[in-house]
Amino acid sequence: MVTIFRSVVRREEFGRDLKKLLRRFRTLEEDLATLVRTQLNIYHKLHVDNGGIFRLTGLPFEVPQVFKVKKFACKALKGRGVKSGIRVIYAYYPETDAVELVEIYFKADQVNEDRQRLCSIYSTH
Repeated sequence: MVTIFRSVVRREEFGRDLKKLLRRFRTLEEDLATLVRTQLNIYHKLHVDNGGIFRLTGLPFEVPQVFKVKKFACKALKGRGVKSGIRVIYAYYPETDAVELVEIYFKADQVNEDRQRLCSIYSTH
């Protein structure tokens, strides 16, 4: 994966989520690389907000910052553009310039992010 950040890591849970979705959406690997290379770079490095990335609030921790990507273009979902229904949850560590991919899901299968997962991962940091 081409990266602009010092590191981009996929959590084990993210890998499991991705593996399930890849059966239905074969372009996800390429789409994720594009997301990191373009949208995350524009948001975190160039500080341009296109309305597609939102910081999750109400979590019992401040570090890392956790974001939800709502505008995610998936080529396997032709004709839907950035309104694909794919959601990506990631943590951003500005002090180390690192991105950690935490969760990916299809909105038709799951309504919201797994906040319990986020708390179990990051409440101990």
